[in-house]
Amino acid sequence: MTQDKCLVDIHTHVYLPEYLELLRQREKVPRVLPPLEEGEDERLIILPDEDKGESTKNGRPVGADYYDVREKLAFMDKHDIDISVISLANPWIDFLPPTEETFDLARRLNISMEKMCQDPITNGRLYGMGTLPLSSVEGSIAEVERIAELPRMRGVIMGTFGCGKGLDDPALEPLYQAIAKHNLVIFLHPHYGVNLPASGNTDAGHSLALALGFPFETTYAIARLILSGIFDRVPDLKILLAHSGGTLPFLAGRIDSCVAHDPAVASKLNHPPSYYLKKLYYDAVIYHETGVKATAAFVDPSQMMFGTDHPFFPPLETKNARWMSVDSNLSAISNAGLDSSTVEGILGKNALNIFNLEMPPK
Repeated sequence: MTQDKCLVDIHTHVYLPEYLELLRQREKVPRVLPPLEEGEDERLIILPDEDKGESTKNGRPVGADYYDVREKLAFMDKHDIDISVISLANPWIDFLPPTEETFDLARRLNISMEKMCQDPITNGRLYGMGTLPLSSVEGSIAEVERIAELPRMRGVIMGTFGCGKGLDDPALEPLYQAIAKHNLVIFLHPHYGVNLPASGNTDAGHSLALALGFPFETTYAIARLILSGIFDRVPDLKILLAHSGGTLPFLAGRIDSCVAHDPAVASKLNHPPSYYLKKLYYDAVIYHETGVKATAAFVDPSQMMFGTDHPFFPPLETKNARWMSVDSNLSAISNAGLDSSTVEGILGKNALNIFNLEMPPK
């Protein structure tokens, strides 16, 4: 393990104890349900309308992989991951009202994340992303100020909902300014999917909502954010897009063309939308080399970073095996036709530079 040859996971989640306790007390989605059978794990139901589908109504098992730092470290050891930048998994606390109780929960979650990352058992291998009470811009700005003082924190995780009107809501601009001022990174992660006609009439479990709904959500949300002109007004705003930016690398040219030919927006920005897209960061959680190639051809590969999406997508049968979801991403990066220096950057070196991470002691 050296700075040039290391493996850094920037897309990896945890459900902190305080958060799980909140979900256990709830009677509607998002919530945690008791085990289906005695001795089994609790069940997690978090996606919109997940409780209404026949193939999804029982949710997914939520075991120790989701909350125990020892399981996180064991997963890292199994897959030779040197450093992880962990974030609270969706849906965060977007669904809570703008109250002092919500603000206090955000503070407690961020302190809990910092403590997990500083736990001596981690040996300096963990960094964190903070959580914001996004139902209140003022409360979120105050929390950004606190997060910036926590030594293991490197950014904040956000969904596409904003404070209720999307990421392009003008009310969010002071928050973006505060995040940029402290050189924090926004890890933009989908949760809500897209409402297509008859999209709920399926027995496909969670597969289509995660495979297609999530990346389409990211694509639309970021396109809207760019059209708001925020990157002209806050050029130092740093955003990391989950799942290689959804379909943005593939559709960037179409977005440019449609904007250039629409008088409502043609002169709204200082540059074509793709100019701003090329300044963002992209994870490499895309599973096929074709997706890695498309992203690396669109954006400077020094802005791409490896991720696992742990603890989601575990093996369905053999618990002690390496995870197919991890090896698919590693294989995609290695087989995308990139030179060795570029591959090493995506696997770890880029994250060290972007997030200002220190290699853990040997």
